[in-house]
Amino acid sequence: MIFARLAAAALLGAVLAAPAQAEGYGAQLEGFDYPHEVRRFAFTSQAKPVEMAYMDVAPTGPANGRVALLLHGKNFCAATFESAIAALAKAGFRVIAPDQIGFCKSSKPDGYQYSFHQLAANTRALLASLGVERSVVLGHSMGGMVATRYALDHPAATERLVLVNPIGLEDWKAKGVPYATVDKLLEGERKTSPEAIKAYQLKFYYSGEWKPAYDRWVDMAFGMYAGPGKEAVMRASALTSDMIFTQPVVYEFPKLKVPTTLIVGLTDRTAPGANRAAPEIAKTLGDYPALGKAAAAAIPGAELIEFPELGHSPHVQAPAEFEAALLKALGR
Repeated sequence: MIFARLAAAALLGAVLAAPAQAEGYGAQLEGFDYPHEVRRFAFTSQAKPVEMAYMDVAPTGPANGRVALLLHGKNFCAATFESAIAALAKAGFRVIAPDQIGFCKSSKPDGYQYSFHQLAANTRALLASLGVERSVVLGHSMGGMVATRYALDHPAATERLVLVNPIGLEDWKAKGVPYATVDKLLEGERKTSPEAIKAYQLKFYYSGEWKPAYDRWVDMAFGMYAGPGKEAVMRASALTSDMIFTQPVVYEFPKLKVPTTLIVGLTDRTAPGANRAAPEIAKTLGDYPALGKAAAAAIPGAELIEFPELGHSPHVQAPAEFEAALLKALGR
């Protein structure tokens, strides 16, 4: 997990009180409660039986006949969309929020070849099983890369693409970040601690301001590393880190053929692998004020919404502000 690189970060460690030790959860996040019923889509992928966990939330306000698909990031789970789910359901949307294979409450099969094409195909199969032909597709962080691939592979099934502080707005390898083998990434996974997770989130997700409500997400993130399924969790995390680094989507932005909205918190500086780069390269990475504008220019007809004071997780940091902007965009 990319959190591990901050384990010894003196800059942030001085201002952080160590969080309470997270509970040990199962390999499929057993023991951590989601805000809605968790269902399971069982299917075969790469000759392996797998289960994709998801929440399927009916509208709580007058139904508008639309579906919102929410795709989580690498260090996140579907549960982190809790407030957005409630807002969308109140606005009349049916909301479907899955955990991708390899993450959170879903299967983590040995020997699985992770790719954005595969995750998009899995997600499309889930929606087809639920009778959903078309949906708004919202992706946050790594979910933005999955959502982009989904929209490229399944444009007829994508009503609108919404990218929330997506990673993948730049090609880190092409900019000079050295490659790390899966074995090296796994070494980093083994150094993950709740203190490192909190330090990383404080710096990148929340603009340097911590709220007690965020502790729950530290507990969720570290809980799988403290539980009996930690080896499967760490292997899946290392493999998906490799996927993120080696499968850029930025070059295909001009090929998108669906209405697209970019929502960007401008204090974000997330750049996977930046800790491996030379200092002169690292300081140029994760420049979201510039990256957001460049992505909006590359995607035909894209709309850009910027939050100057927010970080990598605007939907968690300032849910009311985020949800108002999201619903306005979806109403156009």
